[in-house]
Amino acid sequence: MIDDTAARAQVVDAADRLFYARGVQAVGMDAVRTEAGVSLKRIYKLFPSKDDLVVAVLECRREVWNAGIAATAERAGTARGKLLAVFDFLDAWFREPDFRGCAFINVYGELSGGSEQVQRTVREQKEAFGAYVAQLVREAGAPASLAPQLAILAEGAQTTAAISGTPDAAAQARTAAEVLLAAALD
Repeated sequence: MIDDTAARAQVVDAADRLFYARGVQAVGMDAVRTEAGVSLKRIYKLFPSKDDLVVAVLECRREVWNAGIAATAERAGTARGKLLAVFDFLDAWFREPDFRGCAFINVYGELSGGSEQVQRTVREQKEAFGAYVAQLVREAGAPASLAPQLAILAEGAQTTAAISGTPDAAAQARTAAEVLLAAALD
């Protein structure tokens, strides 16, 4: 028998795949059990409610997002380059064959009316991303008002790419970000 840490990881991974592909409401806990290979009793021991599991999936997604953004930004030498790297990260992500948009936005759209936990987790992620962009804007020496503009471009690109089914929104948002940066810094 696997330990709780490994079982938890299996369940979160399985739920992430299923929720992202089909939506949270369309996936029952039996499907998670089958996909994860973990008994339903154990799943409920690890995650007392489906909302607890959704939050765990979103927290895992947050780690993946933060690591991806950081790795892409690390290759840029300047704060301005790091800001533009956000859109390069998006471009690569939008090209993945299973891309279906931002899991946070998707889950919020599905569950925001019924789960305070989910609302809080999504808001925390979006606020953290905004704070990350604001830090880079400060480092670039640009006005603080630029940060929410760039964050909105990134958020909008995610939604547009998911709906259109093409990665073009990343390049379009990057071009708009370059214009905003040039106006703010040059």
